[in-house]
Amino acid sequence: MESTVSGDGALEGVRVLDLTRALAGPYCTLMLGDHGADVVKVEIPGEGDETRSWMPPAMGGVSAYYLAINRNKRSVTLDLKHPDGKRVLERMIERSDVVVENFSPGVLARLGFPDDRIRAINRRAIVCHVSGFGQDGPGRAWPAYDLIVQGMGGIMSLTGEPGSEPVMVGVPQADMVAGMFAAFAIVAALHARERTGEGQVIDATMIGGQVALLSRQAARYFADGTVPGREGNVHASIVPYQTFRAADGHVNIGVANNALFERFCRALELEELLDDARFVDNPTRVAHRRDLVPLIERRIASLPKAEVVRRLREANVPVGPINALDEVFADPVIRHLRLVAEVDHPVAGRVRAPGIPVRMSGTPPSVRGHPPLLGEHTDEVLRDLGYSADEIDALRRDGAV
Repeated sequence: MESTVSGDGALEGVRVLDLTRALAGPYCTLMLGDHGADVVKVEIPGEGDETRSWMPPAMGGVSAYYLAINRNKRSVTLDLKHPDGKRVLERMIERSDVVVENFSPGVLARLGFPDDRIRAINRRAIVCHVSGFGQDGPGRAWPAYDLIVQGMGGIMSLTGEPGSEPVMVGVPQADMVAGMFAAFAIVAALHARERTGEGQVIDATMIGGQVALLSRQAARYFADGTVPGREGNVHASIVPYQTFRAADGHVNIGVANNALFERFCRALELEELLDDARFVDNPTRVAHRRDLVPLIERRIASLPKAEVVRRLREANVPVGPINALDEVFADPVIRHLRLVAEVDHPVAGRVRAPGIPVRMSGTPPSVRGHPPLLGEHTDEVLRDLGYSADEIDALRRDGAV
């Protein structure tokens, strides 16, 4: 399956068979594609990835959701229940380095492709399953959506103001984090294959990603049995480290040591705080949080957001505005880092999406191909697999593709 999308990323030459849909799996293969892999996305004829119908919003009749996570891929339509479709898939597996799927656990096996058969077809193939709760165990059969897993994994119990209802993170991070961990595991498995010559099977889960993110909050629980709750935008162990309301918006400020606190106070003309015994170091500031924070709040509320940010940045104190998305994508740092990706689409026109979040000096990732139309590359990929024009016509007449 030679790619028509050229590039020189770190994963150039790696062939990925993408049997994913929705978000967690496609986000994984998006990352692989951005780094140069040839990703061939297999979709249901006439329907495709379910996100193709998740609209509004849409661009030129194409789902914006689908456009956001499917660049740098080729689309093939294939009926995996059709005998000839299964034979095409077998040939694709033979020539792939990586197979990624996020069907419900057991579905791919019921279609005739359990792990042992895939590995018998291609011992070097890395098979990555992405699911909510794993390929075995008590949660195997449970359906998983981002909201459900954010709640089960503890993130929602930590998100929101004290005493409020639990709040989910404002992006589908349970899906995205699962895709990120899956992509990392795939790259690790590719590296291991250089030593062993063998592929392996990866079980990546949404719930696993959520538990991994608990980090310092889990550390608190394991240390003394304390069950952390919702703390809003404050830090339990550092003061001031929170959100403050300025005259025309909000800013986040983090002051983690005495040197920062001194610069902070001088920048905001709060020098009197430096002579107050209640605020001489971080432990005393934590102990007297209720006394200190209102003094800071009054001062910041008297200044415009941009002025607070300017003063504290000039003093080298960690600060940042809380930006709406129009402000995010107008930010000069975002623009400098090229964190907006643009590509021309044959139907949707100029498509913009969040860009690639890392830069690499030797093997730069890139946006090389538009999110494909449904089945746009079916004939191209079949030709790469050795099918003749007559054979392709026959597959199409029979409904296999």
